[in-house]
Amino acid sequence: MSKPSVPQGTRDLSPEVVRKRQYLLTTLRTIFEECGFQPIETPSMENLSTLMGKYGEEGDRLIFKVLNNGLNDPNKHAKTRAALENVLQGKNDSNLAERALRYDLTIPFARYVVMHQNEINFPFRRYQMQPVWRADRPQKGRYREFWQCDCDIVGSNSLINEAELLYIYREAFFQLNIPKIIVRVNSRKVLSGIAQYCNAANQLVDITTAIDKLDKIGVEGVIKELNERGLNSEQVNDIIRLINITELDVLENEFASKQINEGVAGIKELKDSLAYHSALRKTEWNNSEIKIDFTLARGLSYYTGIIVEVNCADERIQMGSIGGGGRYDDLTGLFGLKNLSGVGVSFGIDRIYDVMEQLELFPAAIAVGTKAMIINTGNENEAYAMQVLQELRRHHIAAEIYPDVVKFDKQMKYIFNRAIPFAVIIEDEERTQQNIRVKDFAAGTQVKMSVAEFIQKIV
Repeated sequence: MSKPSVPQGTRDLSPEVVRKRQYLLTTLRTIFEECGFQPIETPSMENLSTLMGKYGEEGDRLIFKVLNNGLNDPNKHAKTRAALENVLQGKNDSNLAERALRYDLTIPFARYVVMHQNEINFPFRRYQMQPVWRADRPQKGRYREFWQCDCDIVGSNSLINEAELLYIYREAFFQLNIPKIIVRVNSRKVLSGIAQYCNAANQLVDITTAIDKLDKIGVEGVIKELNERGLNSEQVNDIIRLINITELDVLENEFASKQINEGVAGIKELKDSLAYHSALRKTEWNNSEIKIDFTLARGLSYYTGIIVEVNCADERIQMGSIGGGGRYDDLTGLFGLKNLSGVGVSFGIDRIYDVMEQLELFPAAIAVGTKAMIINTGNENEAYAMQVLQELRRHHIAAEIYPDVVKFDKQMKYIFNRAIPFAVIIEDEERTQQNIRVKDFAAGTQVKMSVAEFIQKIV
């Protein structure tokens, strides 16, 4: 018999890990709610047709497809064999798979909006926290099953929305106490302007796909890929020069000199968004900064306006982005609902968790659930212990009683291994006097007191 295991790129999560993740999710949920966002959930599986063609060439290859039921039906063998052959040749065939695990939360959200448009009050501010799946190569900070946490606003063209989402990013990472946060900002309109500038407007996807790999393959790798995608040396040189500009006004002048209106519009949207954000800025946001970065491309093909990506620049962290998003003006149009603008950002929960764990940012107290464990000495003491347990819980103190009457040392070892801060000892003397003996592991003390005094001590 083989040893039990989990699929590569997935993990079991211990109680301590789950508590830390809950702390992270609760922090984000509180911020979303304070900003007026509403929660939704969507199914783990979507129709394959809903997902395919929405993430670009590379994204489509990473979608986990779910085999149809009944493929072993003898009447379907011929169709199944033909479908399998099509898939092996890189084609999709509904005779083999009609459903897939969701790749992200944005496309399912667009589908949700279209299906429920008559029930929604627009602008609709939504947040969603659920797992997603990608058939990627597992590595540090990259999993095949991982959680995303998104917040989006649909039904409004206002750049105030972009400013609000920048606010949410900076407020979230401030509250989580993560240092050296860089929120990089660009615009797909700017990237489109760059493509027009070098007379390659019809190769925007090729250009953005190559630029998006800059942090992985370097400038020389991007140049090589652009050449392989058919751009000549002059075009490539213009692209590299323009994406390395750091001032909005400088690039705006470049676009204006060639009357590239889309690029100029992208620059104006960036300026206006940052102006709105300045009105929301908090002085205590000293752990993060907004950075204009024209090398930011983001590979997902549905972005149409401002795009955002978040990184932790702490030298101890070797990891990619921990958040990202942007505007997707025509996303719901993919499902037949035209002229509904949207903008949203995503938090990479698993990567943020890894950063906080590596930097030891989780509060120590959240790893412990139970605050007090009552030693079970049996007989009449057990009945009194149950009364004490109920009184502690009535005051919302997380408490347990050891269920079995076993040796004192065994119960104390269990409490120590669980890192429970207080042991409540009830023997004949404590029961008779209607009090308890409390061992405080942090203080190294053991004191007799009333139940009321103990409650006052730890509440």
